[in-house]
Amino acid sequence: MSSPTPAVSITAIAFTAYPVTDIARARAFYEALLGLQTGVTYEHEGKAWIEYDIGPGTIAISNMGAENWQPSANGPSVALEVADFDGAVAALRAGGARFAIEPMDSGVCRMAGVLDPDGNSLMIHQRRPAKD
Repeated sequence: MSSPTPAVSITAIAFTAYPVTDIARARAFYEALLGLQTGVTYEHEGKAWIEYDIGPGTIAISNMGAENWQPSANGPSVALEVADFDGAVAALRAGGARFAIEPMDSGVCRMAGVLDPDGNSLMIHQRRPAKD
């Protein structure tokens, strides 16, 4: 049985965006605590769109469209792959980050759910090496 031809051909995830209420506070979390480097930055009359490129993907934060786009821990969550899981968890705790899901080990990965200052959910993730 063959699969039907899709109506849309997705080639990549362009970006994941999070609504924030305080750009300076959000930038401190994403840049100082998570260590992300800014890419595209648009700021005009108190509104901002800030992008952080991570490999072929991008995370954006913005306070544009605040009337209809509100922060939430109940929405989607991007998983950020880290080289040092224990170090990342320690740095986030030291920086005052709130954990929605305490660090856990699934057997194939380690992960923890962290909330940004607006309560948006992000995952800190580390894949286990493949077994031969």
